[in-house]
Amino acid sequence: KRELTREERIFVNNGGTPPPTPPPGGIANTGITAFVQVSQQALRRDAPAPPPETWDAYAKKSEESTGVIAMIDLLVKDLDKEMQESEVMEKDAQADYEKMMEDAGDKRASDSKLITQKSTEKADAEEAMEAEKAKKDGTTKVHMATMEYIASLHKECDWLMQYYDARKSARTSESESLVNAKAVLSGSDYALVQTGSTG
Repeated sequence: KRELTREERIFVNNGGTPPPTPPPGGIANTGITAFVQVSQQALRRDAPAPPPETWDAYAKKSEESTGVIAMIDLLVKDLDKEMQESEVMEKDAQADYEKMMEDAGDKRASDSKLITQKSTEKADAEEAMEAEKAKKDGTTKVHMATMEYIASLHKECDWLMQYYDARKSARTSESESLVNAKAVLSGSDYALVQTGSTG
């Protein structure tokens, strides 16, 4: 297995597929590519014939290869820049997330504290309400007793007002009878004297 170049590693790390590995060499991986029978000939000691004329001698095409390499370098630089931007964005996003989680934790703690405080206030209010209900019940009983007493006084007053004239006349006649009785006891004779007319 051959080692990947820097460009190939970057390509694979960004989700690309690795380049194919070269096929094993030779027959049964022995390195022998073919069985060739060489005929026995006498070795020539003189120089071989010049090769046939083909193209010009090999010359390195530097401009084309540097253009491709420059393009690959540019791609690598762009990829490095994008990776750095991604790392910065990821760090910023992580910092924002941690800040948001911290704020949420603080809010959750303050809300929990507020709920506890409100529950305590509710319990105190319910307790005060029960006390006020008991006080109201007691006050209602006192009020009802007072109203009953007022009603009894009213009945008594009504009775007194209803029979006031009769009682007044009875008292007047009783008073006169007492005066007469006193006069009789002291010796006066009022038996035939008319003291009042009834009408």
